[in-house]
Amino acid sequence: MKYMLLVCGDDTNDASGTAPVEPWVEELGDRRVRLHGHRLALPADAVTVRVRGGEVLRTDGPFAETKEYVAGFDILECDSLEEAVEAAAKHPVATIGAMEVRPFWEDEDAEGQIRRLEAELTEAVRAGDVERTLACYAQDAEIVADGRHHRGVEELRKALAETSGEPVVREVLEFRIHVDESVAFGHALVRTDGRLLRVTTGYRNPGPHWLIAHQHVTEATS
Repeated sequence: MKYMLLVCGDDTNDASGTAPVEPWVEELGDRRVRLHGHRLALPADAVTVRVRGGEVLRTDGPFAETKEYVAGFDILECDSLEEAVEAAAKHPVATIGAMEVRPFWEDEDAEGQIRRLEAELTEAVRAGDVERTLACYAQDAEIVADGRHHRGVEELRKALAETSGEPVVREVLEFRIHVDESVAFGHALVRTDGRLLRVTTGYRNPGPHWLIAHQHVTEATS
């Protein structure tokens, strides 16, 4: 399960003797517990936005005047809340500030969504349906196949139009996915019209669903 770790600093505490964070980052990164993270600019650089009565109200500075502030964040993947708490306790800022550990809202099966996207692509290609095929791709997707580089959906549309309506045999023999927040990568072995292809795909989830952002197709040598 994924957890958001909010690193909360405190202006009233002396941070001069705090241990460096790099060893913590490296250790959890090596164990594949820490997936992402970054420091944030100081609260003075924040902008707070509200909308009231249809009017956008912008205020320079944080939402509330307080000595405590979010100094950074880390995304952890742990087997339990206890493991996430243990990781948070080892963060250097925990000795002078506070670490808020909050589980992600688990309402999506990202891998399942991507597999359904790939199944939809296969059915669309088999049917020779250009528009249905294009709906699987992001508007700025880049596709490299058969020595041709298509930049964006409109270029891909022109290439697909050349074979519009023709049935295509497409069978996915192997498919592996690595999902990481709003970005994912897939590696597939695909048989199509007597050819064996290796397809490397980059996916992006801009909301509300996953789309193909990059695709590289090469002949399989074995």
